Amino acid sequence: MIWGDKRYRSLSYEFKKIFGQKVMKLSLDGGFTCPNRDGTIGREGCIFCSEVGSGEFASSRYLSIPEQIQRQKKLLSNKWASGKYIAYFQNFTNTYSSCKDLERKYREALSCQDIIGLAIATRPDCLPQDVLNLLEELNRETFLWIELGLQTIHQGTAQLIRRGYDLACYEMAIAELKKRSIKVVTHLIFGLPGESHEDILDSVRFAANTDTWGVKFHLLYIQQDTDIYRLYTESPFHILTRDEYISLVTDSIELLPPDMVIHRLTGDGKRELLVAPRWSLDKLRVLSGIDMELKRRDSYQGIMF
Repeated sequence: MIWGDKRYRSLSYEFKKIFGQKVMKLSLDGGFTCPNRDGTIGREGCIFCSEVGSGEFASSRYLSIPEQIQRQKKLLSNKWASGKYIAYFQNFTNTYSSCKDLERKYREALSCQDIIGLAIATRPDCLPQDVLNLLEELNRETFLWIELGLQTIHQGTAQLIRRGYDLACYEMAIAELKKRSIKVVTHLIFGLPGESHEDILDSVRFAANTDTWGVKFHLLYIQQDTDIYRLYTESPFHILTRDEYISLVTDSIELLPPDMVIHRLTGDGKRELLVAPRWSLDKLRVLSGIDMELKRRDSYQGIMF
């Protein structure tokens, strides 16, 4: 099967199918924190999370939401002169505030020119009933999806990375969002310490069977401003090679249902902070390698689902 020019259902393909044109995401910092940092669950955050809450490419939280949107549009204008935009609340936990504060910030974003939807990254343990009701209301008004950071289904790894919630919490969050017809995107990290190829594919199989809208695959990279950097320095563990990662992602694509949208196939580290793997900086080579491996296998998304 072919989706546009790919053997998998990319977000770019899905946007063109839904909106009939190029749609870009604008990464925003809503000024939120996280229960894994403010002492509610913990103070150190997830072991891989950076000082900016894994939002290295978002705009500054010291700007208003409209100012951030204008700045992000200007940055993207070098690549695309025009288009429509999704306001992507990325850093930290973007449902972790009062419902009033959340609604104000979300609606500020939606009020800006050419914004046609919202993407909200959060944790499954930060979706109380009033926030779910707000999201349900917004879902009736605009194109909305919620991103949940699962990373792995394995409890031992979840404890190591200090995720702070169990798999049952994640499943309950999915059920609540699906009840309200809200699209869900699952984040998975490939290459977490101690996980085998098959362990990672078990997490992919779980995500594939949630009947949710989308998935994001992230490569684990070691960045200097994270606790995983200290762990790696003190007790080095295996970092995936480019070939291992390409093979793993290709296997994963084959396991996904054909209608699941793949939002990302690899991660982005900040060049000046990245320790390993340095090959991840050549993102185009990774993506083209995945395309070539699918073609070599004469394979496509869903062939093993």
